[in-house]
Amino acid sequence: MTQNEWSHIPMVDLKKELSIIRSPILEAITDVLDSGDYILGEKGKQLEKASAQYVGSTYAIGAASGTDALALSLKSLDIGPGDEVITTPFTFFATAEAIVQVGAKPVFADIEEETYNIDPDSIEKAVTTDTKALIVVHLYGKAANMQEIMQVADKYGLWVIEDACQAIGTEYNSKRTGAIGDIGCFSFFPSKNLGAFGDAGLVSTNRRNIYEKILQLRNHGSKEKYYHSEIGMNSRLDEMQAAILLVKLYYLDIFLHNRMEIARRYTESLSHLLKTPPIVKHREHTFHQYCIESDKRDELALALKQNGIDSAIYYPVPLHLQPAFDYLGYNKGDFPVAERKAERIVALPISPMLSFQEQNYIIKTIKGFLENNG
Repeated sequence: MTQNEWSHIPMVDLKKELSIIRSPILEAITDVLDSGDYILGEKGKQLEKASAQYVGSTYAIGAASGTDALALSLKSLDIGPGDEVITTPFTFFATAEAIVQVGAKPVFADIEEETYNIDPDSIEKAVTTDTKALIVVHLYGKAANMQEIMQVADKYGLWVIEDACQAIGTEYNSKRTGAIGDIGCFSFFPSKNLGAFGDAGLVSTNRRNIYEKILQLRNHGSKEKYYHSEIGMNSRLDEMQAAILLVKLYYLDIFLHNRMEIARRYTESLSHLLKTPPIVKHREHTFHQYCIESDKRDELALALKQNGIDSAIYYPVPLHLQPAFDYLGYNKGDFPVAERKAERIVALPISPMLSFQEQNYIIKTIKGFLENNG
C-alpha cells in the first residue's frame, strides 16, 4: 500500500464502523422516535440491565457523560469539602476535575513504569487522615493492579472508584473492570471502545444503597417527581443514545477482538525497535489506545502526519503541572515517571476497522523513520 492509494488513516474510523452497523442503528433510532419517549425510558432501562450483566455488576445507572459518572460516584459517597481523593496525574483531566467539582481535594500518586497505571506503593505514601477514596484509572484499556490497590484501600478504609472510561470489557483476574472496586465509571464518548453518537456515561456498583443514591442524584436529587430530598444533578442518559449503545454493545466483543489482534501485530512488528505494550493472551488490555514510546516522539508524530497517518499524544502535560491545579502546590519533578512518559508516548491508529494493508503501511512508515533517525 502506498500513500497514493489512500488519503488519510484516522485514529478511529467511525464512518467505516457505521457502515457495518447502519441498519440496526437506524432501526433503533426509529424505535425511539416512534415511541415519543426520550428521557428515562425503556431503552435506558434495557441498557442499564445489559451493561450490568456485561460488566458483571449487580447494578448499572446511565448518566449524561463519563465525567458526570465520576462526580455522581463521589457525591454518592458523601465526599466533599475537607476530603482528599487520591488519583493518578497521568489521565484525562476529567478524572481530577470531578474531585474538585464535589469540593474535595485531588491528591496525586505516581504511575508504574510499564503499565502507565497508578502505582500502589505511591498510593500508600499519599494517604493522610483526610483521604476518603481512590480513583483508579485503567489507562488506555489496561487494567490497573487491583489486587494490591484493594489491599491498600482495605488497610486504610478507603472507597475505590474505578475510572474504567477507557476500559469497558477489560478483565483483571477474570473479573471485568468496573465490578472490582466499590463503583465503576464508564464513558461512551464517540471515540471510546463503546461509543455513543454524543456524550453518554454509566455507573456500575454492587451496592444497593449506592445504586439508589445515584438514581436520585442524577435526576435533580428526586425520587418522586417534584419532591427533592437533596441537591443533585441533571445527568440523565437520553433514550436515543441508550438505543444506539444497545446495538453497539452487541458488537463490542467483536470489535475488542479486532483491537487486540491489531495490537498484537503492532507489537510483533515493532517491539524490537522501541517500547511497545506487551502482547496479552487474555483481556487485561483491550487497547482503547495503542501507545509506543520514543525519544523522538514529536519527530515521529510529524513523520506520521506527513504520510497521512493520524497519531495522538495521551497526555502531553500531567495533571499536577496543569495551570488549573496550580493551587495544589505541586512542582515539576514530583511525579517523575508520569512526567517522563508524557514526553515519550504517542498513540497509533487502533480502530477495529483498520485494514491489514493500512496497518502494514503504518508499520512501514515507523520503521522507515527509525532507520533514518536511529
